[in-house]
Amino acid sequence: MLTTTVLSAALTDGSLPLLAGGPLPALGPDFMDPEHLIRSFGTAALIGIVAVVFIETGLLFPFLPGDSLLFTAGALVAQDSLQLNIWMLCGMLFLAAFAGDQVAYAIGRKLGPKVFSRPDSRFFKQKYIDQTYKYFDKYGGRTIIVARFVPFVRTYAPVAAGVGKMRYRHFVSYNVVGALLWGVGVTLLGYWLGNFSFIKNNIEALLILIVGVSVLPVAFELWRARRKEQAGETVEGRDTEYDEPVERASVEREVFGNAATPPVPGQAGTPAVDDEVGEHTQR
Repeated sequence: MLTTTVLSAALTDGSLPLLAGGPLPALGPDFMDPEHLIRSFGTAALIGIVAVVFIETGLLFPFLPGDSLLFTAGALVAQDSLQLNIWMLCGMLFLAAFAGDQVAYAIGRKLGPKVFSRPDSRFFKQKYIDQTYKYFDKYGGRTIIVARFVPFVRTYAPVAAGVGKMRYRHFVSYNVVGALLWGVGVTLLGYWLGNFSFIKNNIEALLILIVGVSVLPVAFELWRARRKEQAGETVEGRDTEYDEPVERASVEREVFGNAATPPVPGQAGTPAVDDEVGEHTQR
């Protein structure tokens, strides 16, 4: 029964565009266009949307339209272009967002610092890890909630929590709140706004705007990284304040009360060196 419901809960016609005005012009790769993704899922729209959310949050693949996909799905349900029950959609998205972070935490806990010592590749950049630790340093454990709304950081924050051995009870509580606010909240926001006649009558322009807005944080981070690199605060996009294992370990100790990466004796930033510096200063 559930399988039949899921498979039948789909677009009005999977072979046609979602919108009466035709497919929207893509901004960037097709997999970053939420309307294109939803349309490509056809009769498996619910499964596809849930899978994308889980992959982005749990399988270390940050290049997916998380926020815009949630908002777009809610808006399309409101205008009956996507034949899904909004509460079933919200429930499944909450589970996907929650389970994704649980898997990411387990990956970090199991593999430890090896996860974050990988060399840069097409989909993995050390500068994203620097940014993640910066958020932990700024927001503490609440980063698990705040990161939900920040591209890239939401992918790596739960992994960092696992690497730093954040207490599981605290992690789960933050994860529940974050999954509700993001997975359910953003979807309902799209659904409620989609019920306004102005939104319904201009849904094509709205979706283009959503995609555009969703890439703004990425563009802003690139611009800020370039400014910092010119000022000498970053090296090739790496934040010099969080780019060393000992610096990350320091954040882990302060935020989680534990560090998977022990301090390196004799290296700047470690307690031993700091104590020696303090003694010399007193002398």
